[in-house]
Amino acid sequence: MNTPFVIGHRGACGDAPENTLASIRMAAEKGALWVEFDSKLSADNQVILFHDDNLLRTTGTDALVADMDWRDLQNLDAGSRFSDQFAGEKIPLFSKALELLEELGLGAVIEIKSSKGREEETARLSAQMIKSQWPAVLPTPIISSFSEQSLEVVRDCVVDIPRALNVWKTLEGWQSKLRSLDCAALHCRHELLDETSAAAIINAGYDLRAFTLNDPERARVLSNWGVNGIFTDFPDRF
Repeated sequence: MNTPFVIGHRGACGDAPENTLASIRMAAEKGALWVEFDSKLSADNQVILFHDDNLLRTTGTDALVADMDWRDLQNLDAGSRFSDQFAGEKIPLFSKALELLEELGLGAVIEIKSSKGREEETARLSAQMIKSQWPAVLPTPIISSFSEQSLEVVRDCVVDIPRALNVWKTLEGWQSKLRSLDCAALHCRHELLDETSAAAIINAGYDLRAFTLNDPERARVLSNWGVNGIFTDFPDRF
């Protein structure tokens, strides 16, 4: 799939609060053509942009996302803990993020980031929204996840949208997993890669992207190996 080498991680989360509309706008301002962000469910099954299971790190509220309805989540401040500049920034609905992508002309990698035990419903509802609401003017998105269960659900819901398996700990078994999940790509922690493993994945016909990479020199090395893209907190560094 033809994607840019540089993809903004959670928007441009080095310069704006992650998984917010401000972060997506920042990524565009910093020159990114694609962004990555996380989809998660509120207690009342609203699809939102959020990474952690707990709200504490980014909002200061010690509670689980899965335990809170959307009406309560929208009252939280997702910006102040990053910087006073972003005080009052909200956790966005997934639908609002799609509207912003269309406004800015950005492509996206959408990571299914379910709360524990909600892998199937998070994947199903996210996939249904992408299928019904994805702006026709934008390039086809990529749906990724660390959860094989979520990717199985997505595979059955939206067969025409490419999928990527995310891996963090090890590359062991990557080929059999990608084959069984019918994935088009592997997204992995860049420290797992060397020239040999990168070549094996690419030569097997899969796209290969690496996260989270903020060092231009390391990015040059991966590019020379044929890696298709990187996820970075600082798109303008590249």
